[in-house]
Amino acid sequence: MEDTEQRDPEERAPASVIDRYYTRWYRADMKGNPCEDHCVLQHSNRICVVTLAETHPLLQKGRTISRINYQISDGCSRLNNKVSGKSKRGGQFLTDFAPLCRITCTDDTEYTIFSCIRGRLLEVNMSILERPALLLEKPSTEGYIAVILPKLEESKTITKNMLSREEFEKVVAKRSPNGSLTEPREVKKTEPREEVKKTEPREEVKKTEPREEFEKPLSKQSPNGTATEPC
Repeated sequence: MEDTEQRDPEERAPASVIDRYYTRWYRADMKGNPCEDHCVLQHSNRICVVTLAETHPLLQKGRTISRINYQISDGCSRLNNKVSGKSKRGGQFLTDFAPLCRITCTDDTEYTIFSCIRGRLLEVNMSILERPALLLEKPSTEGYIAVILPKLEESKTITKNMLSREEFEKVVAKRSPNGSLTEPREVKKTEPREEVKKTEPREEVKKTEPREEFEKPLSKQSPNGTATEPC
């Protein structure tokens, strides 16, 4: 007899592999670039997978990728990364803001993807070199960027400067009224303040002191009636 009981579709849908085994962490506006958000999937065994956040401009407006370049500089290529042994020795050491690759679109727009965390580079995704569309179609799974292994002593603190999924959603919600990604935020230019003209202080007119009038002494008269000079 068939089970005719109706179930909530959300109850029937199994959790994805990502949600079951990984914790999502985010860096919003990477290095001050509006909406260039990165996502790090952290596994319980310390391994971290760097991916694009679903709000990254690369995943918007039907962009097409023309090139993915893991050559960071003339002397450094992530493709030359080699690890060996169970301890994964020999991998390139990455800082929080180490560039992993540069992605160019058909409209010549270029984006740099960063490591987001400190650790040893275990591998880069060779599949997206052969099929760049994977990065657009499945950014959290087959279209990942790279895999990084943090130091054991730092594994519990590497995400302290990152956003949880709930915190990240709040950041995205502030970008537009409906919470969806829109064009990069424009910086409003503040009008220059009008300069207040300083009035020059008026020169004070110096008051001239009135001259003192000296009374001329009266000439002394001599007993005989003639005037004599004053003493």
